[in-house]
Amino acid sequence: MIDIKFLRENPEVVKENIKKKFEDHKLVLVDEVLELDKRNREIKVEVQSMKAEVNQASKQIGALMKAGKKDEAMAAKDEIARHKGRITELETEEKQVEEEIQKRMMVIPQIIDPSVPIGKDDSENVEVERFGEPVVPDFEIPYHTQIMDRFGGIDLDAAGRVAGNGFYYLIGDIARLHSAVISYARDFMINRGFTYVVPPFMIRSNVVTGVMSFDEMDAMMYKIEGEDLYLIGTSEHSMIGRFIDQIIPEEQLPLTLTSYSPCFRKEKGSHGIEERGVYRIHQFEKQEMIVVCRPEESPMWFNKLWQNTVDLFRSMEIPVRTLECCSGDLADLKVKSLDVEAWSPRQKKYFEVGSCSNLGDAQARRLKIRVRDEEGRKYLAHTLNNTVVAPPRMLIAFLENHLQEDGSVTIPEVLRPYMGGTEVLIPKK
Repeated sequence: MIDIKFLRENPEVVKENIKKKFEDHKLVLVDEVLELDKRNREIKVEVQSMKAEVNQASKQIGALMKAGKKDEAMAAKDEIARHKGRITELETEEKQVEEEIQKRMMVIPQIIDPSVPIGKDDSENVEVERFGEPVVPDFEIPYHTQIMDRFGGIDLDAAGRVAGNGFYYLIGDIARLHSAVISYARDFMINRGFTYVVPPFMIRSNVVTGVMSFDEMDAMMYKIEGEDLYLIGTSEHSMIGRFIDQIIPEEQLPLTLTSYSPCFRKEKGSHGIEERGVYRIHQFEKQEMIVVCRPEESPMWFNKLWQNTVDLFRSMEIPVRTLECCSGDLADLKVKSLDVEAWSPRQKKYFEVGSCSNLGDAQARRLKIRVRDEEGRKYLAHTLNNTVVAPPRMLIAFLENHLQEDGSVTIPEVLRPYMGGTEVLIPKK
């Protein structure tokens, strides 16, 4: 959410930003906000003026009564009553107008960074760099659920009976590999100076609307019936929500945090045959990284965050690339975003395994996350987030890139301590 003062002073800049995101249907919102904002300021001036008149008249009543001018005093009282009635009407209108302004401001997109490429959707995202050599082996690589099944490591049928489509049982070596990756990712981030956190897995509605757009909320969040609670779609939500309505001393910044959580997502829509299995599911686990920092530091942290994910995957000998998200692929709260994609030898292409985002002051403005500097001045923090690793999706890349012709799967050196020293997984089938 942008600053209304910025919109008031730069309406054409805001409109141009909307056009860059190919959301022309939102252009009308800018003019509507300007009209509502004008009316809001008129109301405030009138209320202030009438309150001043009431205060002045109240002082006069005592003097008039002392002077024996009872009729004039009663007339002044009647005038005060009329003014108070009008003030009540204006304050009611003021509240309604501010609610209408807020409703529109919540869907006007954040001003994107000048470096963001302009494009309509994810098909126009721009490859930035590749890390590691993508290899296609001479032997055929089965679909990831078939690889897991050879190890007796997955049961989708039972999960379907228990919870429906989009859920899974991971079993044995595959389940252990899943946990090993999460544990390794946790320690990887701790070793890079991040503080480990296990957050709440449910959040209230005011936090939901503070951390994401309404479109994202509708597509992702599960509501707890009868409660003002939602299951988190990522731990970023509750991690940023931790600082709602807080004033952070500047000397405590940056806050660099890494969090573990299960994640729950509706995943509305049809996503194609390559996204069956455990690629796109309703429940998964994730290690996340979050930074709260000074505005001038957020570009630097953005680069550090995505590099962490690249380094993690390369340490597990998985080739990856980075993609700069174009304007039309950015959620409304994002200033800049970059996807990390892992190589799939089976598909002979890359697929997304992480997303790094700089949200500028958008979440901080909604949640009132402020910083106090040494002089006592307050300003809005910047917030950033990035996926460290999100199995079981990440397991697809891992199994495909480490699968051997005999069906075994090699374990890279960095993961062996988390697998009890195991170097190779041997299939049961």
